[in-house]
Amino acid sequence: MAVLIRDHYLCQPCLRKGKITTANTVHHIKPLETHPELALDEDNLESICPTCHNQEHPEKGSRKPVEAQRKRRATVLKVEANPERW
Repeated sequence: MAVLIRDHYLCQPCLRKGKITTANTVHHIKPLETHPELALDEDNLESICPTCHNQEHPEKGSRKPVEAQRKRRATVLKVEANPERW
């Protein structure tokens, strides 16, 4: 929260490109996997918008591989009613 407030809820990568975009996420500039000691270092944190964050982390994107999408598809059956008997 402190980083978002510090950055006035503005996406820092967008701001560097001259665009003004609201941010709702805090991003580690140097990844936690390689720099765990910088996890809470505010100099290693920046506010970022969802679009920029998805570009920074394409591996975390919401798009699932085609194979996973096929497994979740529902089977659609065509059903016809019986003719009315009057």
